[in-house]
Amino acid sequence: MPFTVEERDTSRTITSGTNPAVELRFVVRGTGADLQNDEGALGALEDEAPDEFLNLPRRDVRLEPAGPGLWDGEASYAPVSNEFEPPQTGESVFAFDTGGGTQHITHSLATVATYAAPGQTAPGFQGAIGVTADSVEGVDIVVPVYQFSETHVFPDAAVTDSYKNTLMIMTGRVNSDTFRGFAAGSVLFLGASGSKRGDGDWEITFRFAVSVNLSAINVGPITNISKKGWEYLWVRYEDAEDGTAQAIVKRPVAAYVERVYLELPFSVLGL
Repeated sequence: MPFTVEERDTSRTITSGTNPAVELRFVVRGTGADLQNDEGALGALEDEAPDEFLNLPRRDVRLEPAGPGLWDGEASYAPVSNEFEPPQTGESVFAFDTGGGTQHITHSLATVATYAAPGQTAPGFQGAIGVTADSVEGVDIVVPVYQFSETHVFPDAAVTDSYKNTLMIMTGRVNSDTFRGFAAGSVLFLGASGSKRGDGDWEITFRFAVSVNLSAINVGPITNISKKGWEYLWVRYEDAEDGTAQAIVKRPVAAYVERVYLELPFSVLGL
């Protein structure tokens, strides 16, 4: 037998706890023509070191020359890690973020309280925010925006120039039909980024943002307004007289819901 493999007396370093591990140490000896045969010594060590030790799988084997026909060998054992492995062709990876977005509003849900100087009455603006003599300035608030991404792996033949152009055209578009369980008008396609892997497949990440459709919105005396998630609501104000406060105030007289994103079927994304 050209090689002998013996476990050392100082072998079996064992670690327990949240990161269990074992290290076995060996001495490998070769004879005759195998005094410098590193490959043969490594093979002998791999054959001798068990595939599993104390219920831990073998992770790697290490060999280091220690002299003519002599090697120090080690075999390490540890749990299989949960390291991310790239998805295979046809597989997908999903991620999401509920960090929210910002929206500029000019009207509150309700005026909680008003305060006036002694001897005066606070003018009533019916919920308008930041009213000046010439305008309604409003305020930026955080609103629910659900962002998510999907990473899909496509075969090279599917990612044509035409498909890449489709992704470009679809960026900044809103779903015209139900997508991933969300109603039409609520999902905005933020774009896609892709890279070609060594095996020729394409890994493409698609990004989306969701703003829910709303109904029964009230702006002062204007009631039952409905808007899709990515439509824009704005309010027209006019000067009016507040007889109680004896002041000219801004009052909402009309509300407008505008479509600012083109709606298209997301089926063309091929997801």
